[in-house]
Amino acid sequence: MNFAPQQRLGLPEFVALMGMMFATVAFSIDAMLPAMSEIARELTPDAPNRAQLIVTSFVLGMGLGTLFTGPLSDTFGRKPVILGGAVIYVIGAGLAWAADSLELVLAARVLQGLGAAGPRIAALAIVRDLYEGRQMAKVMSFAMMVFTLVPAIAPLAGAGIIWLTGWRGIFVAFVVFALVTNCWMGLRQPETLARANRRRFSASSIGAGIVEVLSIRRVSLAIAALSFVFGMLFTTISTTQQVFDQSFGKAAEFPYWFGAIALISGAGSFLNARVVVRLGMRRVIVLTLTVELGLAATMSLLSYTQILPFPVFFSAYLLWLLSIFFVAGLTIGNLNALGMEPLGHLAGLGASIIGSLATIAAVLIAVPIGFAFDGTPLPLAIGVMVCSVCALGLTRLIEDLPG
Repeated sequence: MNFAPQQRLGLPEFVALMGMMFATVAFSIDAMLPAMSEIARELTPDAPNRAQLIVTSFVLGMGLGTLFTGPLSDTFGRKPVILGGAVIYVIGAGLAWAADSLELVLAARVLQGLGAAGPRIAALAIVRDLYEGRQMAKVMSFAMMVFTLVPAIAPLAGAGIIWLTGWRGIFVAFVVFALVTNCWMGLRQPETLARANRRRFSASSIGAGIVEVLSIRRVSLAIAALSFVFGMLFTTISTTQQVFDQSFGKAAEFPYWFGAIALISGAGSFLNARVVVRLGMRRVIVLTLTVELGLAATMSLLSYTQILPFPVFFSAYLLWLLSIFFVAGLTIGNLNALGMEPLGHLAGLGASIIGSLATIAAVLIAVPIGFAFDGTPLPLAIGVMVCSVCALGLTRLIEDLPG
């Protein structure tokens, strides 16, 4: 790439900025979680599980937008796509704030997700422009550490906003967050894609790129494995507030517990950054998913038998919930890196295809599991167990990278 070293941001600022770009998604999801009970009571009292769609509608829009943001960033550069996506994101947040029905809120959340696809994918392409191989995985892990700070405070921030202004005020916070992070991006981060390396935007070139990307076995397997990892994560996020409320009667404490778990889970990305260069991405993923499979099976058994006293069972659930977020820190960055490694010549399109297909598939996995919620953690535990089995089997088929 024709990117002069002296133009680069220092690594700490670069990691922080990329972490905040990635965290746009986390903040847009996690800040809504404390509002789900109020949204259910106000907009869908007869079918409260439908409030979970506040999460999955955003994710669906993000998955759809992801398919286009990569090719657009390969044509126009990374920064214009990020900043243009911010405009769409802000419009979606404003429409959601004004909506008077669940259907309109969900439509606005899809639009908001479309906008969030810009920073999600173009920021990943920026990392790939500057780093490769296990060094890319290391940078991604450090960025994920910054990323975890936002979900740690987002539910508590959301609860505070609800207390002050009602649940609609959260959408105003989304606008403020987008303005701050994108001003930082616009003023400080140089464009990383030289004009000589840009691709013409056309249906034929995109189609050829998609065929090329999906023809690479490692990429296809990484997409499939990532779908199930995302599936277990999105299912957990969309249902855990209901578990705290209906299973344990601790809705008021949810923002604090969730924030603490998200903060502690940042150690997963730190651990990955320390071990991934030595062990390799594939081995870290396999070990992590094997452990999670055992934990999810144990939680399924405990939920079904109800043999533990209530305080002990709640503690076990918290530890298991923490393990799922550790899985994210130890697998998502590595699976993305495994899939992106052969795609340096079309990083934006590759990031789009990986992110889009994995995200859309994850929504299809998460929605039925979430709708199966019956007032206990059992459907969630079984769903995570199945996702772990599938992701583990697919990862074992991926050959590890040398070096």
